[in-house]
Amino acid sequence: MNKLHVKKGDTVTVLSGKNKGKKGKVMDTSPSEGKVIIQGVNIATKHVKPKKMGAPGGLVKVEAPLYASKVMLVCPRCGKATRIAHRILPDGTKERVCKNTECGESF
Repeated sequence: MNKLHVKKGDTVTVLSGKNKGKKGKVMDTSPSEGKVIIQGVNIATKHVKPKKMGAPGGLVKVEAPLYASKVMLVCPRCGKATRIAHRILPDGTKERVCKNTECGESF
């Protein structure tokens, strides 16, 4: 089973490719493929046939998946792209923590 460093609902920034520097919210993840879909990033044009009689067909713009290795989590407190660390709480649960030295905020 594969794990990703980002979850649905996280804000991320793109590190490489034609969408480098864009920020967006993670809409969906696919751990088995190692990909994420980010809102407003990596827009692709899809040709759609009409499903019912009288329904419109044509070109539709949709978000295409990106490899999760191309994105980095954005800390909600300091607003910077950051790696994440894991802190184990006294009750035994884990929480994600910002790796920036001046921040250290959990999210």
